[in-house]
Amino acid sequence: MSETAKQWYVVRTIGGKENKVKEYIESEIRHSHLEEYISQVLIPTEKVYTIRNGKKVSKEKVSYPGYVLIEAAFVGQIPIIIRNIPNVLGFLGDTKEDSRKMIATPLRPQEVSRILGRVDELSSMEEENEIPFFVGETIKVTDGPFSSFQGTIEAVDNERKKLTVSVKIFGRKTPMELSFTQVEKE
Repeated sequence: MSETAKQWYVVRTIGGKENKVKEYIESEIRHSHLEEYISQVLIPTEKVYTIRNGKKVSKEKVSYPGYVLIEAAFVGQIPIIIRNIPNVLGFLGDTKEDSRKMIATPLRPQEVSRILGRVDELSSMEEENEIPFFVGETIKVTDGPFSSFQGTIEAVDNERKKLTVSVKIFGRKTPMELSFTQVEKE
């Protein structure tokens, strides 16, 4: 069989149910043998870093809550099958008239490349957002028991992403080791 022309569509879902919708769609693809018509189901996510108990924790966060991207050829019953999946509200850009006709508006190529490019950029960027620190620089502690204290950088360990900072406590200079994420430049 010849390859069917596929386009990207945005499926609107109930907020927080994006992963369930993706599972349901992928299950329906396998069950109904729709691999020829639906090639990809994506949930655009990004890594978010937070500090918990002094440790840097990364977490996946949905970039567009309530939306799932699907690359498909909408022929025959495909739009109806997708609309009838639990937690699916319809397609982005639907009007009442469109939903009666079962027509979905595909994304423009530049929109797709921007969204997919952003996803690729975020995954490759992972920890590239580090700010270089230098010995002798003044910083402000933002996390931990000494938050809001000012200090001077004594040593920088780029491999471990740690700084040795000299902070004045009770009129005395006290060295302490802090993570890059626990300080900010003044």
